[in-house]
Amino acid sequence: MIKAYNLTKEFKTYKKYEGFSGAVKSFFSHEYTTNRAVDSINFEIGKGELVGYIGVNGAGKSTTIKMMTGILVPTEGKCEVNGLETVKHRKEIAKQIGVVFGQRTQLWWDLPVSESFSILQKIYDIPLKQYNENLDYFKDILDLTEFYLTPVRNLSLGQKMRADFAASMLHDPKVLFLDEPTIGVDIVVKEKIRKAIKDINSKNNTTVILTTHDLDDIEEVCNRIIAIDCGRKIFDGSLTELKNNYGKFRSVKFEITAKKNHNLNEILNLSEDDLICIENETELEIKFRRDVIKASDLINKIVTLYDIKDLTIMEPQMEDIVKEIYAINKNYKT
Repeated sequence: MIKAYNLTKEFKTYKKYEGFSGAVKSFFSHEYTTNRAVDSINFEIGKGELVGYIGVNGAGKSTTIKMMTGILVPTEGKCEVNGLETVKHRKEIAKQIGVVFGQRTQLWWDLPVSESFSILQKIYDIPLKQYNENLDYFKDILDLTEFYLTPVRNLSLGQKMRADFAASMLHDPKVLFLDEPTIGVDIVVKEKIRKAIKDINSKNNTTVILTTHDLDDIEEVCNRIIAIDCGRKIFDGSLTELKNNYGKFRSVKFEITAKKNHNLNEILNLSEDDLICIENETELEIKFRRDVIKASDLINKIVTLYDIKDLTIMEPQMEDIVKEIYAINKNYKT
C-alpha cells in the first residue's frame, strides 16, 4: 500500500546575523546551512497494517508524513501510495487518503460541523448514500451529535479532534495518516479516538500510520513500530519484537511482613547491572533482566527468604523501551 524508496528531505536555512548591520547583511547574503530532516528511509507498509511511526521531537516524523501525503516533495528518493507516486499523482492520492494533523483543523472555523461535512462531501464527490451511512456511523462511534450543529470556533479541543477525525474518514480513504491525533485531549476522548481507529481498520481494512508522543496510543492501536532518530530508521518490527529485543528488564513487587536487608545480588550471584533491589519495611521491589534470570526462579528464591503477603509482576513500560532504543542508537553513533 505504501512504499518509501531512499526517502530523503533536506531544508535550507539561511544564515542570520546579529544587529542592524547583521540584518542588512542577512538580507543580501546567500549563505545557508543544510539540514537533512529525513535521511534515506526505506520501508513498505501493507494494506490494513496499523503502524506506529515514532521518534523524539525533530526526528523527522511529520516531514515523512508530509512527503507520503504529497504535501512535501522529497529531495531524493520517492514514495508511492497504492501504486501512485506522491509527487506525480497528488490529486489522485488526495482522494485515497485521510489526514489528521494534530491541532490543525480541516474544518471551517465559522461554520457548524454539519456544514463543514457537507462541503467535504462535495469536495470528495461522495455519493449521498455512502455519505449518510458514514455520517451516522461516526455520529455513533465518536458521539458527534451533541455538537454537530455547533460552529467549529465554539468546540472544545476534544470535540474538534473528534470532528476532524470523522472529517478525514467521510470519503472512506484507503490510507489514514494521523499526526498527533490525541494531543492535548483528555483520556475519555483519547479512548474514543483509539476505538474509532481500531474499528475503522477492522471494518474497512484501512491502512493507518500513526505518529504520536503518547506511547499509550501506540501500544493500544498499533501492531508494528517504525522508529526514527535524526531522520534515520533505527527500528522496524512488531510490537512484540520491540518488547522482546529492548524491554529486557521486568519488575516484581513483593508485599513483605518485615524488612530483612538480604544482599540479593550476592545470594543470586548477579551483578547490579542485572538485578536492582529496593527494600523498605513493607515492600521489596526487584528489577531484573529477563534474559539472565527467570521470574519463576527469582520468586521461588525470594519466598524462601521473606514472608510474602502478595506480589505483582510488572512488564516493561513502553516509554522505557523507547528510551532504551534511543540510548542504544546514541551509543552506536558515538
